[in-house]
Amino acid sequence: MRVLLVGSGGREHALAWNLARSPLLTELHAAPGNPGIATLGQCHPVRADDVEAVLGLARALDVDLVVVGPEVPLVAGLADVLRSMGIAVFGPSRVAAAIEGSKTFAKMVMAAAGVPTAARLAEPAAPCVLKADGLAAGKGVVVCRTQAEVESGLAELAGLGGPLVIEELLEGPEISVFAVCDGVIAHALPVAQDFKRAFDGDLGPNTGGMGSYAPVPGFGADAIEELVDLTCRPVLAELAARGHPFVGVLFAGLMLTPAGPRVLEYNCRFGDPETQSLLPLIEGDLLAALAAAAAGDLGDASLSTGDGAAVTVVLAAGDYPARGDQGSPISGIEAAESTGALVFHAGTALRDGAVVTNGGRVLNVTGVGDDLGAARTAAYRAADMISWNGVRRRGDIALDASGAGARTIG
Repeated sequence: MRVLLVGSGGREHALAWNLARSPLLTELHAAPGNPGIATLGQCHPVRADDVEAVLGLARALDVDLVVVGPEVPLVAGLADVLRSMGIAVFGPSRVAAAIEGSKTFAKMVMAAAGVPTAARLAEPAAPCVLKADGLAAGKGVVVCRTQAEVESGLAELAGLGGPLVIEELLEGPEISVFAVCDGVIAHALPVAQDFKRAFDGDLGPNTGGMGSYAPVPGFGADAIEELVDLTCRPVLAELAARGHPFVGVLFAGLMLTPAGPRVLEYNCRFGDPETQSLLPLIEGDLLAALAAAAAGDLGDASLSTGDGAAVTVVLAAGDYPARGDQGSPISGIEAAESTGALVFHAGTALRDGAVVTNGGRVLNVTGVGDDLGAARTAAYRAADMISWNGVRRRGDIALDASGAGARTIG
């Protein structure tokens, strides 16, 4: 099977790594890919958000399946264009992808589907949460506990343009729920947790994610199915009833409140950096499942997972999320990989054959172990070996969930 993977981040490198293990794969191509993905397949200088160029590449390569990683091309309608030309694609249509592309649309769908979520507020008054209605790369949410934070949040989000959604402020731990969908059937993946704040202790500004782990203690197979029944399958049915079946990964961000789980947001694709912790745990053939979903028939596709755990630590530029880093030489990647850890490229480039920084979140280091404590130790041991001028990371990824005194969520 010839596969074109669209995207260039750590999520896409993790997808490439997993897809490359499938016995079904004959050729792996990426648009545009990154230096890590280039070790697994052929990268092409085509931007993920250039719909016509991606279509042209898919046709020129005569691919059997296109797997779309990032949300921007999905919200722009890439999957529609590909399907109109008879090309199989794993990723939702433009209308279905609006579940992420528009907070207002998501609220309408949740209301119709009976999914529990935060109440909308008419005015921005503390305490509340301010959300940009459209895409904001994981940074369009401001939690406001004081009126001063409301004013600064309004000013911050005004820079993004577009309308705002104002919600009640909910309290509780957050988890990420994922389901691979074929438009009707939803296959659940392990629950994960990510860390969005820039600094230890969940302090500082929101980022695209500074780390993740899976599985989350307290959520076995039965509990996960209950969450998917509550949050994903009703939305799947509602979108299908509207004539826009969702094919792809439906990702529900939940808060576990004292009153029960509440959906904070939906995403229309694999999470980043949750994917980097999820995919090493999957024992089934992911490519077979994605191809089956794209064909509209997940059927008996297997996405079994093992008993281990994975922890991912993001290595970021020193000033991230305010700005990234370009051109700084990176050392220690091979040494980190020699420990058995996985190093996924997220914001890197090649200069004279050497890997250099090229973004905000630069590398994702994933450790796998029998439990979260072992996985965490493996991730940080490998991360210690990688350096560049200004490298920064959080030191508390999966800390509370691992070890003898672990706090159980749920």
